[in-house]
Order: sequence, then C-alpha cells, then structure tokens
Amino acid sequence: MSVCRYRGRFLEFHEVPWGDGGRWEYVKRLRGISAAVILAITDAREILLVEQFRPPLGRPCIELPAGLVGDERDGEDPLESARRELLEETGFRAANWEDFGEWASSPGMIGEIFHFYRATGLERVGRGGGTASEGIRVHVVPVGDLPRFVADARARGCAVDTRLLIGLHLV
Repeated sequence: MSVCRYRGRFLEFHEVPWGDGGRWEYVKRLRGISAAVILAITDAREILLVEQFRPPLGRPCIELPAGLVGDERDGEDPLESARRELLEETGFRAANWEDFGEWASSPGMIGEIFHFYRATGLERVGRGGGTASEGIRVHVVPVGDLPRFVADARARGCAVDTRLLIGLHLV
C-alpha cells in the first residue's frame, strides 16, 4: 500500500513496501494530471524544438514541445492540450495530428504518463515562447541538421530530453 510522505502544490512523494523489507520511493502528479508531447514537423522537414531552463537539471534543456493535460481545466482532452501547447510554446498550428498513444516518462521514479503526437501541416500563426514565466526559446531545425544541433546545444551546456530519441525514429 502506497503512503504519501509529502504533498506539495503539484506533486506527491510516495513510498511503498518493496522486496524483502525495502521501500520504493516515487513521485506522482496531483489529480492524475498527464502530459502531451508533440513531434512537430514542417512541410520543409524541419523539427520544432523548445529550449527552457529546467530547475531540476539546473540548466536549459532541449525538448519537444509539451505541456500538462488538465492543469488549467479538469477533464481536458489530451489532443486538445497538445494543440494548445504547440501554439503556446512554438507559435505553430497543425492541420494533421497522429496519436502514438500513452507512454511512461521514467517509470522507476515518476508515475507520469504522456500522450505522444506527431503534428504536420504546420502554419506559423504566432511568436510562441510560452507564458511570460516560462522563457521558452523556439528552434526550427532541419531534420538532417539535428545531430549537429544537439551536439552544439550540449556544448553550450544544455541537457537534451530523452523523448527526442523517440521523435527521431518517427520523423
């Protein structure tokens, strides 16, 4: 049986019995909130990436556009959230959406599920950059230049989200 050891505004820290007298610790989002992650590809075969500072890493991270499902409105549909986050973070709207289902972020540590989508038929309709507090920088990178872009970002001290690996195989 899971025991909640700490409850913050957005997260809970849990502990469960494990093995021969041990304990397993993990984190869960409150209210069962999940995430939506978007692999957005332009007609010119460019991938949309975002860069933002991530406090747990202590540095900026290169990521696919993403956001929480239901953080603003309970019962939000994951695709609706993906559409909202793509526009908010990148300034692009997509005509076509492909659903790749639910995935676990880091199942040994986090009880978070994310919904993964590919978005195509993109049209730039805004600046992007997220909300005022997020400080998101948008990158539009030709797919063929992605390895060099990632290497350059790492050389600048950026972390790289592992979900970018999934995206590379679906481009």
